[in-house]
Amino acid sequence: MIQNVYKHVFEEKAASLLPIEAPEKKECVSKTADILGIGVTSVYSVLKECKENEQFKSPEKRGPKHSFKDKLDDFTFAAIRRKVHNFFYANESPTIIKILKVVNEDPDLPNFSWSTLRNVMKHLNFKYVTKSRHSILIDRQDIILWRQRYLRKIKEYRREGRYIYYQDETWINEGHAPKKAWIDQTVLSSRQAFLDGLTTGLKQPSGKGKRLIVGHIGGEEGFVEDSLLIFEAKKNKEDYHQEMNADSFEKWFRGVLPKLKPNSVVVMDNAPYHSRKLESLPKMSWTKPRILEWLTSKNILFEATMVKATLIDIVRQHKQEHCDKYVVDEMAAQHGIIVLRLPPYHCELNPIELVWAQAKGYVARNNKTFKMTEVKKLFEEGLQHITPEKWNSCVSHIIKKEDKMYGLDHMIDNVTDRFLINVTESDSDDFLSDNE
Repeated sequence: MIQNVYKHVFEEKAASLLPIEAPEKKECVSKTADILGIGVTSVYSVLKECKENEQFKSPEKRGPKHSFKDKLDDFTFAAIRRKVHNFFYANESPTIIKILKVVNEDPDLPNFSWSTLRNVMKHLNFKYVTKSRHSILIDRQDIILWRQRYLRKIKEYRREGRYIYYQDETWINEGHAPKKAWIDQTVLSSRQAFLDGLTTGLKQPSGKGKRLIVGHIGGEEGFVEDSLLIFEAKKNKEDYHQEMNADSFEKWFRGVLPKLKPNSVVVMDNAPYHSRKLESLPKMSWTKPRILEWLTSKNILFEATMVKATLIDIVRQHKQEHCDKYVVDEMAAQHGIIVLRLPPYHCELNPIELVWAQAKGYVARNNKTFKMTEVKKLFEEGLQHITPEKWNSCVSHIIKKEDKMYGLDHMIDNVTDRFLINVTESDSDDFLSDNE
């Protein structure tokens, strides 16, 4: 098809020129690429192959491309964010090259190329500020505001004597095992091990295997009784959030709420299934009569002669008043309970992450069969080993981290103030700079 389109473009161009002139190949290739919606390189490749061979192959079909967001989980994103913040704690400017170095040196994190890490930084809502050829990465203003608001609120709730619950979901594979183990370096082969009555070491699963999705809630006094949510994932995707939906979470949360203390607070992240809006906001895809009906139901003034764009602008002006409410927040409010959301990718402020780590460690130490039934049993046993004392210790650790993070944004100000800051939201070569 590419050859035929090119031939048509060439002949059409030739017909418009004088007989002594010939169409430029580059121009014809460019127009062919535009018509077909492909790159000029693909056109050149096909034309070259057609010239060399009378028959040529169609391009191989490729599967869907997967971005880094499909391959990385929230724990990895949070770990990378902490790497950036560590530079601020050290009163040092974080540049992309510095961050790439410390991330790739961490054995618990995947290795990144410069371009992928750059995209990860953008996904984590970092932006860069520039002065001359220098550049540093900082959190976007809305993330800083969210973080400061969260830290002020949770301190306020503690002063008021409210009990704080922490809610979260996690996952564990049936092949979960310790990352490191002692090995006998004198055993060089299976034959030698057999003859000497020894082994070649621990048996390891061939892959990660199936996955369990787990959700729970607890606080300083331990887990809330009979509130464990656990089920087997249908697909082994890196992002376990895709296995949960708002209906499932809201059903579970509805059963948990009566078990919580009055006037308490539930801390959770901003996962989509935690954040379903109570009411949909009108948008341009709505019909005009539907938008007018919505505005009328909210007693919002408008003129019937207004165009849709103006009506939608009026809707936006009243967004917070009418549409900034979440289903789970309203469910909790009916029980006198407040929902407090963590800033994006700040799971290190949730003590239940430390609890998960202890339970997963128990599974890793005792997992022998690498079968889902045993992993489920071991994980439940691991949770039973998390006493109120351990929970209390985890919460105390997080409170210290909150105090440290509260001062983080002041440190960021101090670091960035060393530059005559020129904030830019657009890409430029300054992002490449790593001048000291």
